Amino acid sequence: MKEINELILPDDLRYSETHEWARADGNKVQIGISDYAQDQLGDIVFVELPERGETFNKGQAYGTVESVKAVSELYMPVAGEILAANSKLEESPELVNNDPYHAGWMIEVKPSAPAELDDLLNREAYLESLKG
Repeated sequence: MKEINELILPDDLRYSETHEWARADGNKVQIGISDYAQDQLGDIVFVELPERGETFNKGQAYGTVESVKAVSELYMPVAGEILAANSKLEESPELVNNDPYHAGWMIEVKPSAPAELDDLLNREAYLESLKG
């Protein structure tokens, strides 16, 4: 397992206390799990994601990730409609371990309340929450 100072936590993302990240891109938000989350889970062997068009509230479970250690729920950092799910994860769930912020993204959503992004943690605040 990585030490806190070894974690990759990009500055341009927002983080939830449940270890999801969100990247705003125009009128959509890309979502995945943080380097900390994938590291804690260990080798990821299966990812279950929602269908395009489904809608979820902030904090609602939208899918699951299964590792050799556990099955964990994935939670919406912002409310919205699913625009896309990363279909590459069906055949290659290890992409989440290898590159959680790019190849291993999980979903893209059209946020129903874009201001909810402001409620998420910036890099420094997320790092502090991990230390606590």
